[in-house]
Amino acid sequence: MSFKYLDIHSHLQMSEYDADREAVLARMKEAGVGTIVVGVDYESSKRAVELAEKHAEIYSCIGLHPKDNLAEVFDVEAYRKLTQNPKVVAIGECGLDFFRMEGDSGKVEETKSRQKQLFIQQIELAIAVGIPLMLHCRDAYREVLDILIPYKKEAGERLYGDVHFFAGDTETAREFIELGFSLSFTGVITFARNYDEVIRSIPLESILSETDAPFVAPIPYRGKRNEPAYVVEVVRKLAEIRGEDFEKVRTQLLENTRRVFGLSLL
Repeated sequence: MSFKYLDIHSHLQMSEYDADREAVLARMKEAGVGTIVVGVDYESSKRAVELAEKHAEIYSCIGLHPKDNLAEVFDVEAYRKLTQNPKVVAIGECGLDFFRMEGDSGKVEETKSRQKQLFIQQIELAIAVGIPLMLHCRDAYREVLDILIPYKKEAGERLYGDVHFFAGDTETAREFIELGFSLSFTGVITFARNYDEVIRSIPLESILSETDAPFVAPIPYRGKRNEPAYVVEVVRKLAEIRGEDFEKVRTQLLENTRRVFGLSLL
């Protein structure tokens, strides 16, 4: 399948698209956009795979979100079986999410420990089956890096992936890149300027584009439901922020996506 753009992180299997999913897919095709549909638990991961099987422009990512579905037991063998499908290109979204953690200190530490356990299980699965990680990291970049670094020393090039919805500083970006991870940016960059410095400072070869649809729609769609076709606005803004030729950025992002997720796009 050939694309002009690749939205590396969307949730097209969610109920927000039940009423008009075919129309959303039609707009993707018209714009030359492909997407990776990302699971947040086992059921949504299965739906992501099923959607990818039906549509050439869709790939899937399977995993257990660190916060939204913390009660689910990570069934390693069930997820491993899903990875046998060739349309599964990553494990995630997985990682740590310490944003707005409430409760007594003991409960908070218990939750953090549970998140770390689930994250480690998914790191080990990704290494074992030879596909990248799709990282979710919120208010926990240091902790995520501290977990990944020892695994990187052991696994080498077998540990790699993307930091979804990157919102860290330039030093954090550098650390992830040194570990072999790319950084992806959403439509937030079209209306918030606090991402500009990182986007300018890192190599273009380390950048990917995403929507995180149905969330955070870019300008000129802000406030509406997001969808993969809108990734075009993210790519356009990345080129503008970096002061680089749009076509150069577009083609390099496709090459980056092919490299990270092992896709034949060009």
